[in-house]
Amino acid sequence: MLRALIAPGFFSSSAVTLALGVGAAVAVVGAAVGVFTVIRGQSFATHALGDIGAAGGASAYLAGASALWGFTVVAVAGAAVMELIGIQRLRGRDLATGVVLGVGFGLSALFLYLGSTYDNTTGAAVTILFGSIFALQGSVLPFVLGLGGGAIAILATLFRPLLLASTSPDLAAAKGLPVRLLGVGYLLAMAIAVALAALTVGSILSTALLIGPAAAALKLTARPLPAIATAAGIGIAAVWLGVLLAYDSYRWPPVHQGWPASFFIVTLVLLTYLAAGGVSRRRARRPRPAGPGPASPVDVAAERS
Repeated sequence: MLRALIAPGFFSSSAVTLALGVGAAVAVVGAAVGVFTVIRGQSFATHALGDIGAAGGASAYLAGASALWGFTVVAVAGAAVMELIGIQRLRGRDLATGVVLGVGFGLSALFLYLGSTYDNTTGAAVTILFGSIFALQGSVLPFVLGLGGGAIAILATLFRPLLLASTSPDLAAAKGLPVRLLGVGYLLAMAIAVALAALTVGSILSTALLIGPAAAALKLTARPLPAIATAAGIGIAAVWLGVLLAYDSYRWPPVHQGWPASFFIVTLVLLTYLAAGGVSRRRARRPRPAGPGPASPVDVAAERS
């Protein structure tokens, strides 16, 4: 049965093992950051950092460095610019995101042009924009785990005050919480998560891996910690099944050249999100018993702060 579903050599391939390990780590980090991103309504900011990350990846190729460092440095710099412009308010968020997005597209176009014109970086544009999870080097795994652990540590340290500041900034300010400083910590974690997702599925598709599982999880549960756990499970399942399908696709007719893993991953995330939406709508149509409903994230944050 397994032989019909899994191509020979799947479990013995070092490239597959590395892809599964990196993908799982990225999915866990993306789940934690993604839940806060959805709650804070900053999905567009994540998209902007993903796009500007293409400039970082392209510049890293030109410099002969790892794309991960290019993604990370430029994403963190983009997050810093957002904060300086005024990310703490809704109007400021839109302005900052638009500026960073425009600069990101311009720099990406420049560096990708230079790479294709003056340097031998054949296929670099496709790898940067859409990812190549099977082409990762083994040396990248410790850095992925280190950066991902740093992002998780930031969110764990700031969890309760950040949750309150994300759902009710005015209430958080009234309680004396440093709302802007909390936003800075969140943006740093988001920049790292965007860089890791870009390494896995490419800068263009990184938003789908970060936002999709979290959005699906929040349709199934209103509590932050269960939502993060659910999003992590969805993300890991999508990445692992996407890797399997991409590996198997080398046996598919007529060309036998394989399909990109990023296509399968984001498609599975989309299907999961649609399925979660269906479950949520069915729950909403059911008659509710008398009594208080499930606690929302702001209720939980207010109670614990």
